[in-house]
Amino acid sequence: RYRLFALKIYPVLAQARSQLQGCYCADNGRVALEPVLLLGVSLLQYLEAIPDRQAVEWLRYHAGWNFALNRQLGDEVFHPTTLVNFRQRLLDHDLSSLGFEALLEALIAAGLVARQSRQRLDSTQMFGRVSRMSRLDCVRESLRLALQELAQPLPPEVRPEWWPRLWERYVDSQADYRASLETLARKMIEAGTDAQQLLGWLATPAAQAFAGGTQAQLLARVLGEQFEVVAGTGATQPKTKEQLSSARVQNPHDPDATYAAKGTGDQKKEHVGYKVQVAETVTEAVLAPGEPTGNFISGILTHAARESDEEGALKMEQEQQAMGLDKPPVQYVDAAYISTQELMKAAAEGRELIGPAPGAAAKDDPRFCTDHFNIQVEQRQAICPAGQENSQCSRLEEQATGRVSYRFEWSSSVCGNCPLRQQCLKADQKHRTLAVGEHHTILQGRRREQKTEPFKQRMKHRNAIEGTQSELVRAHGLRRARYRGLPKAKLQNYFIGAAC
Repeated sequence: RYRLFALKIYPVLAQARSQLQGCYCADNGRVALEPVLLLGVSLLQYLEAIPDRQAVEWLRYHAGWNFALNRQLGDEVFHPTTLVNFRQRLLDHDLSSLGFEALLEALIAAGLVARQSRQRLDSTQMFGRVSRMSRLDCVRESLRLALQELAQPLPPEVRPEWWPRLWERYVDSQADYRASLETLARKMIEAGTDAQQLLGWLATPAAQAFAGGTQAQLLARVLGEQFEVVAGTGATQPKTKEQLSSARVQNPHDPDATYAAKGTGDQKKEHVGYKVQVAETVTEAVLAPGEPTGNFISGILTHAARESDEEGALKMEQEQQAMGLDKPPVQYVDAAYISTQELMKAAAEGRELIGPAPGAAAKDDPRFCTDHFNIQVEQRQAICPAGQENSQCSRLEEQATGRVSYRFEWSSSVCGNCPLRQQCLKADQKHRTLAVGEHHTILQGRRREQKTEPFKQRMKHRNAIEGTQSELVRAHGLRRARYRGLPKAKLQNYFIGAAC
């Protein structure tokens, strides 16, 4: 692979030198390290899944690395922090995807990837480089960081009389988590009051010049997310769990890392961090045993963990268009990407979105679900499992969202004597009602189609994305962020995608 890198990859990276030059000052009189070399070292670093210091050591002693990068053993190397500065230059100049795009363009030029090709798409979780914090931890740590930030520019004579109390409470000491729940609840209220007092003082003319700091602004955000102001008193009160937003700060050391959960019960997976969408080309040719598939990663997108897969798919579509790729004519996905709106959108654009529609039945409800009814929304007609037609159909529209749905009803006389009553109604119900979306016919068609053998055979093309994600995680470290913040996590994953 080092020979492949030297002959095929390094020349591609060298073509990006003109873009890399823009990251450096042209007239500062200093000779910088060759940026193409640093880009190549960064790519090899993620290929081997090693840290900065070890990458420089390999550059010093590894014959394969030197051959790949057109160097000689014994050539002068640089300090590991140079790689840190190089990554920051890429971020500052919006060139995070440069290496990935360069390789993708080379694959297109070589005829290995088409600008419009079949794709499979799936997401996986990525843990942020921070620990999960309790709500009390998050508020207290935000206060500590804000106080430490203000302590540098704030002269002692300007500090208010309560400054030493807050400093001792949040900087010099920590909460005792062996305390009772009542004590911890009191400390939460206390932290909200102190944060409100500090932010209120920063809003005064005497301290307004110091209110623009990053940590002070973050404290204001945390206070708004975790507390509500009691009307009439001005005091703060912690919000209930139901009032908390999924976009709230989980750890002030990485505000971009959000909470997400997938599944329920024993299968529930929780994490604080990001979500990564991976797109891969699909070739449907029959291969001989051991023959390479010829599939390549065509997109790798990092976004907030709290965002849905549908939002991630839309962002992936926009990113691939920016890279010069067209929408795939056929896309294989799982149920998280399938909805009535997405199926309609794909059909209107002349594309196929192949994936199972989410089920209509609740796991703990043994009654007949929507799938057991033959519903024709356009004709306002629904046939129940007993063969009875609905007696009434009502159109419902939500004022807040404008969403339209239809409610089908069967009369009490029909349901009262039905032999399937126990399978269809609860004990306290007199007749059956059913509510569906205005485009339910499309969803119903997909649910029936996915039970057929041809559909199941087509869905096998999606399965290989799991193996690609496994390689990204196990060989290149995709599961955990090396750095804090969404921009750096994106940069990391672009290098990982290029390495894979």
